[in-house]
Amino acid sequence: MYAEPRPPRQQRYDDYDEPEEQQYSEPDDDFYQRNGAPSSDIYAQGSQSIRAPSPPPGPLLDHSHLRPGNQAALLSHERTLELYRANAKKTQDPDLQFEFAVFMIDASKSLPIPASEPGNLLQVERAIEKREELIREATSLLKRLADRGHVSSQYFLADCFANGIGTTKNKQDFDRAYPLFVLAAKHGHADAAYRAGTCCENGWGCRRESAKAVQFFRKAAAALHPGAMYRLGIAELNGELGLSKSPKEGVKWLKRSAEHATAEFPHALHELALLHERGVDNVLFVDYEYSTELLAQAAELGYAPSAYRLGECYEYGKMGCPQDPALSIHYYNIAAQQNHRDACFALTAWYLVGSPGVLPQSDTEAFLWAQKAADAGLAKAMYACGYFLEVGIGTQPNIRESQGYYKRAADLGDKRAIQRLRGAPNQPLPGGHGALLQRGPDDLNSSAKGKDGKDCIIM
Repeated sequence: MYAEPRPPRQQRYDDYDEPEEQQYSEPDDDFYQRNGAPSSDIYAQGSQSIRAPSPPPGPLLDHSHLRPGNQAALLSHERTLELYRANAKKTQDPDLQFEFAVFMIDASKSLPIPASEPGNLLQVERAIEKREELIREATSLLKRLADRGHVSSQYFLADCFANGIGTTKNKQDFDRAYPLFVLAAKHGHADAAYRAGTCCENGWGCRRESAKAVQFFRKAAAALHPGAMYRLGIAELNGELGLSKSPKEGVKWLKRSAEHATAEFPHALHELALLHERGVDNVLFVDYEYSTELLAQAAELGYAPSAYRLGECYEYGKMGCPQDPALSIHYYNIAAQQNHRDACFALTAWYLVGSPGVLPQSDTEAFLWAQKAADAGLAKAMYACGYFLEVGIGTQPNIRESQGYYKRAADLGDKRAIQRLRGAPNQPLPGGHGALLQRGPDDLNSSAKGKDGKDCIIM
């Protein structure tokens, strides 16, 4: 078997260099007693190559601390990292070293940084330095692997640079990312080809070249990359990226992308649903049922715009869908959990009136969802928050905060907020508490008649 050579004490990054020629040594007499006799399969495998190492004298990772009992304990974050580092240094498998580099990047993101206070500035600095040291070690290892032609390392390192990881002042560095995307793309990495195309389209780290972007997108599409196929489909539909307008070809690309849709790239499902909703002359016919099926598939993948559209359909009975409060609220909630501002405001409307057996009426929840929509920049939600705070619906009355919301809505052109700011701050609003009613099915932004027959001044 191989005897592990003891590496000299050098800088940590150099520990991943290729080791010197290893020397053979005979195992001691009780080796197999400690580790168990190897099976005949191992001998057969060992006879095929003299470079196949024998089993190590003990487990690479000691899991004794995980055994059930009174002394059971989980590894600390630092201990786990050290064991992983030692394991990575023992192997020359680039895939294992790559996994360790990815682990260090992930660990740096979850590394706790104490809140900055006058008494713990030194602790904060040490925590930040520890995180930066992890990132430096990871990017250094990734660069070594990338230079040796490891494709996954080339792409992951490029992705780090593109997201401001391991860069100066944590800023996006496409000048370093783009060449690595190209390098990985040349080795057949589909995601890298797609990202290289995106760089060429937008001029990130390179000149803006539509023709070159199309080449990269086609290369990724040949590997069935859903994002690349979607981008080509939209380009063909609209005549973008220097391509002639061809709805027929565009729809073909969208269908291919939809067949391979993922949670990261569900966009083709949504776009095809919209096309089937209105139809395309001589290319696609109107099919509401199929459109809702596509929207449901995209919503299942977590795509917020599709979930919101289905919420509307089941609330108002659009596109052949029955009016179903439970499904409407369900799909609105999927979108709202991803901070889709219109979906958040739609939940405000549902909570204002409630739905028997589905959703209890709650002014407090209505106000909170309106706040979330307002924070996302929705003008009518800002006006609603102003009204809630002025009248005292779901929250304590606060004229000062109310005026702040009205001003924000007015800055975005909300006419009702402008009118309210021009009026006297303490003048009672028409309708009072009972005016907070559900929206009309014809126009989400129009005044609607509610359950008390009064004009809805919020929705």
